[in-house]
Amino acid sequence: MAAITAAMVKELRDKSGAGMMDCKKALAETDGDMDAAVDWLRTKGLAAAQKKSGRVAADGLVGVVADGTKGAVVEINAETDFVARNEGFQGFVSDIAKIVLDQGDDTATILAASYPGSERNVEEQLTHNIATIGENMSFRRAQVLEVSNGVVASYVHSALVPGLGKIGVLVALESEAPRETLEALGKQIAMHIAAARPEFLSIADVDAESLDRERAVLTEQARESGKPEAIIEKMVEGRLRKFYEEVVLNEQVFVIDNETKIAKVVEQAAKEAGSAIALTGFARFELGAGIEKEESDFAAEVAQAVQG
Repeated sequence: MAAITAAMVKELRDKSGAGMMDCKKALAETDGDMDAAVDWLRTKGLAAAQKKSGRVAADGLVGVVADGTKGAVVEINAETDFVARNEGFQGFVSDIAKIVLDQGDDTATILAASYPGSERNVEEQLTHNIATIGENMSFRRAQVLEVSNGVVASYVHSALVPGLGKIGVLVALESEAPRETLEALGKQIAMHIAAARPEFLSIADVDAESLDRERAVLTEQARESGKPEAIIEKMVEGRLRKFYEEVVLNEQVFVIDNETKIAKVVEQAAKEAGSAIALTGFARFELGAGIEKEESDFAAEVAQAVQG
């Protein structure tokens, strides 16, 4: 049996929100398997939400740029929020977003691209910035959305400056409707996405692994009620509908009116515009999502420095 360490218990507490002793028991029951322990806690009703990808802990900026039928979103990380407020760093992130819009979201291509106003490529400019600003930085990810006819709308939540902030969203709308109509609809949906954190566009996009795992947890929860298998199956299907409403964009209730599903919002907008509108994709980047930032004991660091 795997040894259960304090670090493992802490990690499970961060992921699940459950108590220390419950986390320790969950790890013991699952032989130290972190994902299985999260599911065990959920089955017992001790963890209210599905496993999180990780605490949002990294700093830096998310940059967004959109131009008609195409949009790009990037994340560049730094060690502190102080750097995010540096004009030089902000300019760098904006430049990278424009490069991604022009050249695509392949990481190798982006890093090898010429950086504007210099003889360096993007990777070399990043190294130069680290030396100049004196703080570690990294290019983390990028994504491009494009439609053949319509609009890619954008939104940045709590923007520090236009196009730069902590959460960036793109929404792709394929349509022949007027651009102003699509821009307005796209921004509203993007604001919803920033708040509601969908993971998939449609039910068909939910990957089999996520669905199987959710079904297994819901089945175990239902069985603990002691009801017959036929009833349990209906209970699970009902709870799966709730799961879809939490993670699938088209099934989510629009945060602006709290009653209409997003799919219906698009349908109604199409009727008003007199032209079909298809929501074909979205991207949501939240700064530092999934990155575990190393915690340090500042007092211990000072004591160590004093001791030499």
